[in-house]
Amino acid sequence: MTALTVAGLTLREASRRRVLWALVVLTAALLALSAWGFSRLAGLETSQGTLTSGEARLVASQLLNLVMFGMSLIAALGTAILAGPTLAGEIESGMALAVLARPVRRSAVLLGKWLGLVAFGCGFVAVAGLAQFLVVRATVGYWPPSPVSGLALLAAQTVVLLTLALLLSSVVSTMASGIVAVGLFGATWIAGVVGGVGEALGNDGVARVGTVSRILLPTDGLWRGAMHAFQDPSALAQFGFQSSGSPFLSEAPLTGAYLAWAGVWVAMVWGLTAFSFRRRDI
Repeated sequence: MTALTVAGLTLREASRRRVLWALVVLTAALLALSAWGFSRLAGLETSQGTLTSGEARLVASQLLNLVMFGMSLIAALGTAILAGPTLAGEIESGMALAVLARPVRRSAVLLGKWLGLVAFGCGFVAVAGLAQFLVVRATVGYWPPSPVSGLALLAAQTVVLLTLALLLSSVVSTMASGIVAVGLFGATWIAGVVGGVGEALGNDGVARVGTVSRILLPTDGLWRGAMHAFQDPSALAQFGFQSSGSPFLSEAPLTGAYLAWAGVWVAMVWGLTAFSFRRRDI
């Protein structure tokens, strides 16, 4: 049994789980809600009059980041819930014993399951993200400047989280692994917001909280890179909007060094998962 065979079986199993329908319903609800919200921007009256096209683009840019954060949260919940039963659930139910009793390496099974989850998570991000872009384009005429790179970074964020969830599922129960993974995802985002506030206030100690959290778990760093790809730099420059301290705007794109670190992080955590899975009693 090769890793690709296991990946195909993992994808098939994921498509049969109820969590897939939950993801579809949540995504559809988010798309419908965002379509209604963006449609209200056209001709919106404020205390200073009707929004100009440039102001509408600025607001749309910020709202798109807010909606895409909701999309990334749905992807995070889905992948964490799917990754939990992948190892812990099969070990607890005895299914892993039936598979691994054959001459199959545990690392090949783990790689196949990881590849299947990666395909599922990245596919969800691509389809849901493109649908959201089309909604924004149809309602307010806004299209993000770098949609492909932004979606790629959101997909990378999903890969980071599901890799972490796999590691947790190799040492704790199914439910605990999902809860801890999503909890760490939220805690890292909050730490990033706190760090952004520290940067805006010129407090190096508080700003360091965000920096350290993005190194320990790269989900927030990848999210900030995706935000920069989705927002409209011309609108921000035109109105002199300062993004420092804002949880839904990013000042600069990600560096190559940080992207390399995210790749190294995934490789290290996957290696720890393989080591833990190999030593665990089935």
